[in-house]
Amino acid sequence: MSCCFFGARKKGGDLVHHDTRDTRGRAVASTKNFSFSELRIATNNFHQTNKIGRGGFGTVYKGTLKSGKEIAVKTLAAESKQGLREFLTEIETISNVRHPNLVEIIGCCADGNNRILVYEYLVNRSLDQALFGSRISIKLEWDKRAAICLGTAQGLAYLHEELVPHIVHRDIKASNILLDKDYTPKIGDFGLAKLFPDNITHISTKIAGTTGYLAPEYVLGGQLTMKADVYSFGVLILETISGRSSSSSIWRGDKKSLLGLAWQLYQDAKLLDLVDEELDDFPEKEVVRYIKVALFCTQANANRRPMMSQVIEMLSRNIQLNEKELTPPGFFQDSDASMLSKLKSSECSTSQQSSVPLTITQVTPR
Repeated sequence: MSCCFFGARKKGGDLVHHDTRDTRGRAVASTKNFSFSELRIATNNFHQTNKIGRGGFGTVYKGTLKSGKEIAVKTLAAESKQGLREFLTEIETISNVRHPNLVEIIGCCADGNNRILVYEYLVNRSLDQALFGSRISIKLEWDKRAAICLGTAQGLAYLHEELVPHIVHRDIKASNILLDKDYTPKIGDFGLAKLFPDNITHISTKIAGTTGYLAPEYVLGGQLTMKADVYSFGVLILETISGRSSSSSIWRGDKKSLLGLAWQLYQDAKLLDLVDEELDDFPEKEVVRYIKVALFCTQANANRRPMMSQVIEMLSRNIQLNEKELTPPGFFQDSDASMLSKLKSSECSTSQQSSVPLTITQVTPR
């Protein structure tokens, strides 16, 4: 598989659209083609002072085009696990997708061995930096955190239920949720995304994603459905509320995962103990509802997890959740062999559009 670009430049160096094609000549996307020299100049030769992030597939730099437009430049490392197939997948998946809660791709570069994606630049960078990094300059009050959860849910609902074919992201996590100047969340990094036609209920695939966010049925059986994204989103809610990373096995001195601790606190009716100490003032009932929604999203049996449209309703309206339908989450601890055994024998394979039966009842509108 190779990447070729066809088209011409307008006078003055303005960029025009080019087709990205595979070796069979099939157009997989229509996007702007940047030369390597343009991006090298925009990033000051990819200077370390312009480095704004690093992931498993490479490094992201801030750049400025000659027009003055700021961009985010994602360079794929030579040893990156994201090869040409994933590079084309990411372009194909999002080049023609537009939503307020999805990062917009501006263009790409396939100059020699260089594979680079160019995105809109978001000034507040990623959610993980806001939550887990230095908080000297960033203060995430509850209204911002709630809006981040709801906006991310809206982006996922668009991918899962409105786009045709549907898209499963496969790597929903705090570092892939980017924040603009108003802290509006935008889902980024579609290198692992999978397309789901209407007649497909699941895909059997090699496990990919990030520890702490992976759904149990996906880890154990390799069967991917939209409910894997729902699970990851539930973990993301817990991180956003607690200000702690799910990847840490020790939370406040307790050797439990973040999800494990959330379930324990739910059983003990002490969910507010999960809330980030940085939050000075917050609506307790609303915060507790958000945590419970996270627990609905992370149930061990994927069939019981809600669809993202249901999640939006749970988060956005002052409703009482039907907790009789809530079952324990699927999470792993090295010492919990019985849980692992139980999950292996449980009915974790899912139907694409299956959902938890009537998980909410209306109390009063907000």
